[in-house]
Amino acid sequence: MPRVPAASQELRFLKFIAEHGPMTVGRVVETLGTELGLHRSTVLTVMERLRRKGQLRRRKDAAGVYVYASTLTHERLMQATVGQFVERALGGSVLPFAAWLSEHAEVSENELAELRHIVARLRARKGDA
Repeated sequence: MPRVPAASQELRFLKFIAEHGPMTVGRVVETLGTELGLHRSTVLTVMERLRRKGQLRRRKDAAGVYVYASTLTHERLMQATVGQFVERALGGSVLPFAAWLSEHAEVSENELAELRHIVARLRARKGDA
């Protein structure tokens, strides 16, 4: 499973770019940077740090401006983030997460259907279908 940034600010940037598609530093400054109260230099520093770690890639557009994109889809990024959390914080067990989910989370009908599908896949993998 790909590693994702442990730092919350880096993860926020990576999630934002993965969710909204390829972006220039200027666009990230206008949107996420403004929301977080960050200057252009800080936004560029975070994005370049993520690029050096292999979590963002960049290319020059026709105007010669760098456009950054996540190396993971938003869905894959979220899966990797949850996977790291389960491994680090829960020792690899999903039971504490499932217990929390059953007591605290509001689950839509669509989400409940997806959870049933996931349980069915788990059973099939174990041969309990």
